[in-house]
Amino acid sequence: MDLEQYRQSLISRLGRLPEEPFEALALEIFRYQSEHNALYRHFLQLLSVDPQKIKSLEAIPFLPIQFFKSHRIQSGSWTPSLEFSSSGTTGQTTSRHLLRDPGFYRRNARSGFEHFYGPVREYCILALLPAYLERSGSSLVFMADDFIQQSAYPQSGFFLNNTEELVEMLAKCKKNAVPTLLLGVSFALWELAEQHPMGLSGVIVMETGGMKGRRREITREELHAILKEAFQLESIHSEYGMTELLSQAYSLGGGLFHPSPTMRVLIREPNDPLALQEAGKTGVLNIIDLANLDTISFIATDDLGRAYPDGSFEILGRLDASDVRGCNLLVADVS
Repeated sequence: MDLEQYRQSLISRLGRLPEEPFEALALEIFRYQSEHNALYRHFLQLLSVDPQKIKSLEAIPFLPIQFFKSHRIQSGSWTPSLEFSSSGTTGQTTSRHLLRDPGFYRRNARSGFEHFYGPVREYCILALLPAYLERSGSSLVFMADDFIQQSAYPQSGFFLNNTEELVEMLAKCKKNAVPTLLLGVSFALWELAEQHPMGLSGVIVMETGGMKGRRREITREELHAILKEAFQLESIHSEYGMTELLSQAYSLGGGLFHPSPTMRVLIREPNDPLALQEAGKTGVLNIIDLANLDTISFIATDDLGRAYPDGSFEILGRLDASDVRGCNLLVADVS
């Protein structure tokens, strides 16, 4: 079997998740990337890790997420079809995630959503994503656009400065009992709640994060309390994703996230990047994203949180700059 045939076999197995045994597939993808990803191979060499001796998810070394800012991360040799990029203020170095197959990303994002919510086509998708819509390279906008295209409802669409139109559409959907998903960044949903409080029973309101630099920082719990009161809802849903991931996690309320079938979350100790934290204790998220087959599936993030035995996890904040430096001393050694 040549390399491309082997890659296609891995993609086929990804499509069979969650029935496919996750750990066995993850270990096979680890060995694939340790051989065909030059950056990751060098990283493992610096750690004196023999990939053939890795027998469990807990033993896999995770690549610091900062490398997405400094390197073009690829497993194998291929020409990118698209490049996702993170948001950032002027002068900041942003993350870049090269995409080999946009169709694969669309199918995986769709499958992850449908694992929890059912067919995308059955929802009217109303996307309130200012700031993200106003720049290029947003993976969130790319995903939302696919959801909108898949929707059976022609009313689905993006809303930027046409808030009055969004309010009118929400009222129509509620009146006609149309299954509706209002997908919005945190600051925009907060502004909508302040300017247009309305009863939205039956509507799924899903926040995607995204407050930094737009409004004062508040906790997710505080934001959800504001939204629940303004929209007369018992719960606010959440989506967890990032430029560096091709999979998402979802919370159906209460801030407890459940990963898509292609994703798992482990927690590492804040002061030791190679040691894992016990379930239920606060640490830093290590994310396995098997959909990142063509880049890197094992990412040490800067997000603080807790993970639980059932696979769910919480997001509690982010490491500060000094913590990031302390957790990624090896970054300087990898060229």
